[in-house]
Amino acid sequence: MTGKPQAGTDPAAVDQAHPAVLKEYGFTDFEVANYTRPDRKLTVKAARFQDATGAYGSLTFYRQPKMNTENIGLLAASDNERVLFFRDNILIEAHFDRVTAMSASELRELAGMLPRAKGNAANLPTLPNYLPRDQIVANSAKFMVGPAAVGTMKVPLSADQINYSLNPEILLASYSVDRQSADMMMIAYPTPQIATERLRAIEAATPPQDGTTIVARRSGPIVAVVKGMISAGDAKRLVGRVNYEADVTWNENAGTKRDNIGNLIVAAFMLIGIILLVSLGTGVLFGFGRVVLQRLFPGRFLGTAEEADFIRLNLKSGDPIPK
Repeated sequence: MTGKPQAGTDPAAVDQAHPAVLKEYGFTDFEVANYTRPDRKLTVKAARFQDATGAYGSLTFYRQPKMNTENIGLLAASDNERVLFFRDNILIEAHFDRVTAMSASELRELAGMLPRAKGNAANLPTLPNYLPRDQIVANSAKFMVGPAAVGTMKVPLSADQINYSLNPEILLASYSVDRQSADMMMIAYPTPQIATERLRAIEAATPPQDGTTIVARRSGPIVAVVKGMISAGDAKRLVGRVNYEADVTWNENAGTKRDNIGNLIVAAFMLIGIILLVSLGTGVLFGFGRVVLQRLFPGRFLGTAEEADFIRLNLKSGDPIPK
């Protein structure tokens, strides 16, 4: 490292053109450092976000379709000497003076050294899982969470139709259908009821006058809209491939569930202890009870003393065996 790293919390120091976009993604702080070797130079810029959703969204915002997909971190893209990747809630932008065969492996090593997010901060958004992959333009998907990022894109819907006050998650992607281009916009709302109301508002809007086709459909809490210079049939088929599937996860401790071998062993020893205590108590009660009953009620419950004693044969050597 040459010099001291530059650090701060101002998003404008990271991107002067889009500080509001970074704030929208949950930007918290950054750090920039320069590295040198005798024949190489590298600048690494790290931006940290509140959660992995923000880091993922910011990577898609800066990623361009012309970039190549790389196997670094959780998702990466490169454009010659510029490489973008993220790991949990940290986005890395690396600038090489020249790329070598070891550049990718060095960045993979760096990705493994980044601090990990904990708890829900490490969770990625689920909306991209429902994006149709067939006929999509590579690296065109943009994940957004507010009007600042959406305002920089060409989108099929207006701000009133989207309604940002409902805190939607938005995914925009480009498709090539029979050599014609179209854009798909998926909007995830908090509930299916809200999505139904938004779909009605979209369908009630005036159709576009530029000759483009627009088709909207709801699946669960997701509203999918396709707009482009494609036929209505192709648009319906494309939007029909968005199918929401509910995934319910129970993450509360029920308090009575025994789901590991340690609890099983502890329970087995507790059962053994209970059985031993019951056996010992029964034996003591039976043994001392005989003595107490004999003293309190002689001959009434246990018979005479001679009857209550054990039978002894008193056999001696040489005595004939009784028949």
